[in-house]
Amino acid sequence: MNVLVIGTGYVGTTTGLVLCEKGHKVTGLDIDEKKVEALSAGRLHFYEKGLPELLRKHLNQNNISFTTDVKTAIQQNDFIFICVGTPKKKDGSADLSAVYSVAKMIGTYMNKYKVVINKSTVPVGTASKVKEVIEAENGKVPFDVVSNPEFLREGSAVYDALHPDRVVIGSSSKKALEMMRQLYVSETSPIVETTPNAAELIKYASNSFLALKISFINQLARLCDMMQVDIDEISKGIGLDHRIGPHFLKAGIGYGGSCFPKDVSALITIAKEEGMILSILEEVEEINKSQPFYFLEKVEKHIGGLEGKSIAVLGVAFKPGTDDTRESPSLVVIDELVSKGCSVNVHDPIVTITNPSVKQFDHVFDAVDGVDAIVLITDWDEYLNLDWQKVKSTVNRPYIFDGRNALNKQELVNIGFHYEGIGKP
Repeated sequence: MNVLVIGTGYVGTTTGLVLCEKGHKVTGLDIDEKKVEALSAGRLHFYEKGLPELLRKHLNQNNISFTTDVKTAIQQNDFIFICVGTPKKKDGSADLSAVYSVAKMIGTYMNKYKVVINKSTVPVGTASKVKEVIEAENGKVPFDVVSNPEFLREGSAVYDALHPDRVVIGSSSKKALEMMRQLYVSETSPIVETTPNAAELIKYASNSFLALKISFINQLARLCDMMQVDIDEISKGIGLDHRIGPHFLKAGIGYGGSCFPKDVSALITIAKEEGMILSILEEVEEINKSQPFYFLEKVEKHIGGLEGKSIAVLGVAFKPGTDDTRESPSLVVIDELVSKGCSVNVHDPIVTITNPSVKQFDHVFDAVDGVDAIVLITDWDEYLNLDWQKVKSTVNRPYIFDGRNALNKQELVNIGFHYEGIGKP
């Protein structure tokens, strides 16, 4: 199949390359010339393990190309994926301006029947609105709009796209459904065929439920701190129940990234527009926002205040395996430490931040040299496998605060560190 992917960001590029893996010919369209030039030369503008190799492979095999030529790209492809960003607005709703801008472009240049596939995360009812925008530009050429949400984890996107738990296709058109079945003919995972509204809601509901599990275990970890109970034992005990499962029950400093914060907020807003309060998700959101501050209270308490102290922050990305810092708890922690009068050293294997109030180091041992405390925010393998005996010899005071409960507490205590996790007695 000839497939057009509009938007060559994280979702669009991953989607396009995985479609190539499944035997399709793909064109990536973007108005950003620098992105198109970089991708055409085999260079990604973001970090995602495994994707650079796929990009080079399919460029060499001529399975994928990138362009800024809107008219030609739209007219030469039968499947058009919309993969543009839907960032959170100040009121918590999703900003759909990029989606509607793409819809308008499709309507302007569409020359024959197309299946327009919305891959972007959008509120319920967006498929109908996209159809209205296209029809307003071109009411003569037939087309269908399909909702086909993505379920990619940053850092594991290639695997997730190649081995999905399910493929959700939302459409009320028999023709579009049949063409989508042909597009996914090699797919072995369950395919859920439903309405566009249901498909859109499935995406928001999935991410919100996972966020709920994270906030639940994080609030329970606070109780464990009070009761001197190990939250990891609680997580294991409840996670073995097959009705609950072990995933997303790891206590820590809270979730971040481009999906969970935005999608929880958007679903809350969607419900309000229908006259309903999703109180459980409002609490999920509040717990997550307060979790970094709860963590910092531990730091402040155990090192005798923050003012004048030197702190090393390990990890800036919101999770390992990505360079994404959107809604990262690390940025909250760094800003709060600076505001409390701390001298802050920062290290991340991938991310470089532009904050004149902190010092960023290329090497971990330079970042921890002479500090009063180390706070681990992102559980990169580099930190989990660090020579902590060597670290102890360089620090001013041997305090470690593990925001991911990822380090070996007993090992660190044996070395001579004072260790504090979240829900770890």
